[in-house]
Amino acid sequence: MKDVNVGICGLGTVGGGTFNVLTRNAELIAGRAGCNIRITRVASRRHRDDMDLGSVPFSTEIFDVVNDPSVDVVVELIGGYETAKELVLAAIGNGKHVVTANKALVAVHGNEIFEAAEKAGVVVAYEAAVAGGIPVMKAIREGMAANRIDWIAGIINGTGNYILTEMRAGRAFADVLKEAQDLGYAEADPTFDVEGIDAAHKLTILASAGFGVPLQFDKAFTEGISEVTPYDIAHAEQLGYRIKHLGIARRRDEGIELRVHPTLVPKSHLIAQVDGVLNAVLMDGDAVGQTMYYGPGAGAEATASAVIADIVDVARISASTGALRVPYLGFRPEAMENLDVLSMEEVQSAYYLRITALDRPGVLAKIASILSEHGINIESIMQKESELKDGRIPVIILTHTVQERQVNRAIEEMESLSDIDGKVVRIRAENFN
Repeated sequence: MKDVNVGICGLGTVGGGTFNVLTRNAELIAGRAGCNIRITRVASRRHRDDMDLGSVPFSTEIFDVVNDPSVDVVVELIGGYETAKELVLAAIGNGKHVVTANKALVAVHGNEIFEAAEKAGVVVAYEAAVAGGIPVMKAIREGMAANRIDWIAGIINGTGNYILTEMRAGRAFADVLKEAQDLGYAEADPTFDVEGIDAAHKLTILASAGFGVPLQFDKAFTEGISEVTPYDIAHAEQLGYRIKHLGIARRRDEGIELRVHPTLVPKSHLIAQVDGVLNAVLMDGDAVGQTMYYGPGAGAEATASAVIADIVDVARISASTGALRVPYLGFRPEAMENLDVLSMEEVQSAYYLRITALDRPGVLAKIASILSEHGINIESIMQKESELKDGRIPVIILTHTVQERQVNRAIEEMESLSDIDGKVVRIRAENFN
């Protein structure tokens, strides 16, 4: 049985998990891969005293892995942008396959990296870059290969999902965020998680593989959860909805939607019932219909599971003829489409609107008139006298599906009324029918 030699760059949470699982399950993995997968070199900025690397050579210089002629597959687990990009391109230049869990790298520099890999005849695999241990990229690339995928929607950041789940009990965003940091779910700087940047990285990758388009992270619309309040979560529940922070990619005739934002989802839908730090990806194919992929979106060994699945795939290629069994972009480069990413003004959605109105006669009529003038139909309206405070009362409106451009103009007009206090709160809603 042939040996395939692996070099690991980065011994953090995922790197440590990958080393441990590859070592612990070496015989099982070899049986499935058809070859022995050997860790022959490890590099990290610092040694982990809690890990026993055995006889595997260790270095604090990550490029030692790339430049080792015995290494067949470089596993990039250092994270970040520029150094990771330099490392991966150097590995490709040395004729080595690459496995990465780095969603930021793939989303931002993936087009350049995949082009270089194609020219060099090597594979860059990235299953662990999206949704941790959930094998969603394999599902798109292989299981959904017969389908035209019309849309993809996902809870693809566990930190944000944990915060919104805990806020259903009436807890404030800041308090739950602090708890998430204490539990290790959120970083000291949580911006990427709570403002949707991490989810936008992952959505960019999902859309590229699902629709066969180039990676276009810079065009993704991103809105975080820091402005979501327990009040809105509670009233969404009363209307039969749950607020989830979703990444949504949708194919339309004129282009694709690529957006991350808080979203009202019917409570009866499976994705609305995904709580805590778990992830879920929902997609719709013309042949199979809706399918959902659910599980842990992070964690040492959960993510390592996805990393090693890619190593096994690459090892099978390396140990055989070297022919690429399945294109890792999901499409051959020549078959990809250059579909534009639509602006948010062109997106169609239903809307939850919270308007703080002065308690005066005719205010509701003015609001309804503005919505009507802009072609916006009201599905339901909620106003409770018990919530009247200081002469102001919240008005909750749920609209039918409409173009965002129309809602923008209606909100602008409503906010200009002397009867309206402050900004109109807007949360988009999806039924996924």
